[in-house]
Amino acid sequence: MLPLAMKLSNKPVLVVGAGRIGTGKAALLVEAGARVTVIAREQLAPLPLGLASYDARDYRRGDLRGYALVVSATGDPVINDQIVDEARTEGIWLNVVDDPARSDFYFTAVHRDGEVVVSVSTEGASPALAQVIRTLLRERLPRHLGSVARQLRVERAALHASGDSTEGVDWRPRIQELLEEAGPVDDNVLH
Repeated sequence: MLPLAMKLSNKPVLVVGAGRIGTGKAALLVEAGARVTVIAREQLAPLPLGLASYDARDYRRGDLRGYALVVSATGDPVINDQIVDEARTEGIWLNVVDDPARSDFYFTAVHRDGEVVVSVSTEGASPALAQVIRTLLRERLPRHLGSVARQLRVERAALHASGDSTEGVDWRPRIQELLEEAGPVDDNVLH
């Protein structure tokens, strides 16, 4: 497994299934900026705001064409088999909910503070464990990391604009300074 942070802004994403898990995945994808379509015969949980569309019908072969990512959250092994087959044929990245062996990617447990994103994965072994670890990390992280990241973005852009490289810059003293300005920080955070 290689953890990556994907830019999904305005990318077409399909979720098949509108139960609690499917609508939860759809909400995460909408939050990431994706153009999310949900296909499901029946809506079993509230759909997130900001969906591109909702098609109240069964999955049909050909539905995956044109999507960057697909999430299969049907709870029906026969339909999941059809979706896996189509995704493989079309070369589309697929997550089969609760079936990590047939998934190309996994959803992680995420803590977000502005532009700082901390993500925990167990490679599908135990999403509950990933959530517990995420909570433990969130409780230990300094507050206001998002504002620190925004300030560092400004400072890096200023260096680039003046023709300087940020390669080789030891940012740790500046980060420590910004963290201290933002509020109390555990001395062991950066060491």
